[in-house]
Amino acid sequence: MKDILLVDGYNIIGDWPELKELREKDLEGARDLLVRKMAEYQAYKGWEIKVIFDAHMVEGAGGRYKDFLVDVIYTRENETADERIEKLVGQLKNIETRVHVATSDYAEQSFTFGSGALRKSARELRVEMEMVEKSISREVVEQKQENMSNFPLSREIAEIFEKWRRGDR
Repeated sequence: MKDILLVDGYNIIGDWPELKELREKDLEGARDLLVRKMAEYQAYKGWEIKVIFDAHMVEGAGGRYKDFLVDVIYTRENETADERIEKLVGQLKNIETRVHVATSDYAEQSFTFGSGALRKSARELRVEMEMVEKSISREVVEQKQENMSNFPLSREIAEIFEKWRRGDR
């Protein structure tokens, strides 16, 4: 079964504290950070991710882009992210595809759930994202330890080489 996650971009930005704070200074930076986080989520979970933003927040926007293999969609003029998400649920939901919608907008959650999609609140997505980030960090550490244990040099020499590689003296 294929899983697709539709993310209401500005709704998530408005809910996650780190994105909300960044939004006040740098809206584009907040969007980019969300897309990067969703790329990590996608790589870890193996799901297809589509992040939908209202175009009225972006001058001259309206279209689709691929960032970090995440499908970033800006709505057309006079179209809301909610409307686009509703259309996508109808287009994507089938017997072989499970569609998840991440938003804390209650009306949107109700509509998408009634259309057969699974709902995920912004808070739930944030908790999952934190778990994904911890798992990735743990796997990186484990891989690094495994690589070090397979290294034919002594630990002391390997540490010296690692310091040189990082430019530490």
